[in-house]
Amino acid sequence: MLELTYMNNKPFTSQEYQEIYSKVPRLCVAVVIKTEEGVVFILRQLPSWHGQWHLPGGTVLYGERVQDAVRRFARNEAGVDIAVGDLMGYIEYPSEVKEVGFGTTIALVFSSTITGGELKVNEDSSEIKIFRELPNPMIAEEKDFLKTRI
Repeated sequence: MLELTYMNNKPFTSQEYQEIYSKVPRLCVAVVIKTEEGVVFILRQLPSWHGQWHLPGGTVLYGERVQDAVRRFARNEAGVDIAVGDLMGYIEYPSEVKEVGFGTTIALVFSSTITGGELKVNEDSSEIKIFRELPNPMIAEEKDFLKTRI
C-alpha cells in the first residue's frame, strides 16, 4: 500500500489545498456502506455542510488507487473494513462553492459491505447511524444521487 506523508493529518496545508482546488476539480470517492438495516450515514461537524448527514468519503490522494481510497475512508470515517462493490456512478457538488468559497468536487460512488470493525465516528463527525430512508438534513447532491439507487 502507498505510504503517504501528512501535515497535521492532512496531505497538504490549507493554503496549498485552496491554491490547488480553486484551479482544478478535486477527485473524491463516496462510500455507500450497505447493511441489512440500511445505509450508513455520518453527521458532519466540519464547517462545510455542518449538521448534515453524508456518505463517508473524500479526496483521492496522489498515487493512491481509487479502491484503496474507498477502503481508507470507510475505515477512517466510519471505523469499518469493507468489501468494495460496484461503481454506482458519480456525484458533482456545485454547492461546494457556497459551502467552502471555491472548488468543484467530483466523487466516484461505490457500494460496499462491512467485513470487519465497528461503526464509530472520527473527529470530523458527531454521529454515525444506519438509515433505511434518506436522512434529513442531508447534502443535497448526495440525496439527489441516492434517491433512485438505494
